[in-house]
Amino acid sequence: MKLMFVSDIHGSGLWCKRMLAVYEREKPEKLCLLGDILYHGPRNDLPEGHAPKEVIKLLNPLKNKVVCVRGNCDTEVDQMVLDFPVLADYALLYADGTEMFLTHGHRYGPQSLPPLSEGVVMINGHTHIPKAELVDGVHCLNCGSAAIPKEGSPHSCIIYEDMCFRWLDICGGVFLEYSLR
Repeated sequence: MKLMFVSDIHGSGLWCKRMLAVYEREKPEKLCLLGDILYHGPRNDLPEGHAPKEVIKLLNPLKNKVVCVRGNCDTEVDQMVLDFPVLADYALLYADGTEMFLTHGHRYGPQSLPPLSEGVVMINGHTHIPKAELVDGVHCLNCGSAAIPKEGSPHSCIIYEDMCFRWLDICGGVFLEYSLR
């Protein structure tokens, strides 16, 4: 199974288009959105290309391919305009015999793990900083941000395939890999 993980689009039509170009090239079975889709939040400046209505038009046609969790900037009004569920605090996926716990990162993260078994992969965004670490036997992966990367990191997403996670610079190539083998 091939999956794509993206977080923190924050209403940027420009970065959503660029992320979807990666989606079209990689052809994953599911697009996993890890929150903060339309709104930029009070702590962030407007992202380049801020156009939430454009993001809606870009993502809604993919409704049958999307798995989404709520970010700290997502609200019920977002559910009114998006054609896929956006209000779950977490989602569970299973791929290649591996359990994946998807969340935004504002409630659960490496410093506040939910009750997960050893070997589970937790994937989140929220900090806008790509990262991979093993915490108490849980593989904690952060896909960074599509639109507002922080600490000098690139605009990024993760592609999962064959027990391996690859962080992609949305404008370039692979900059980090993490294997479960």
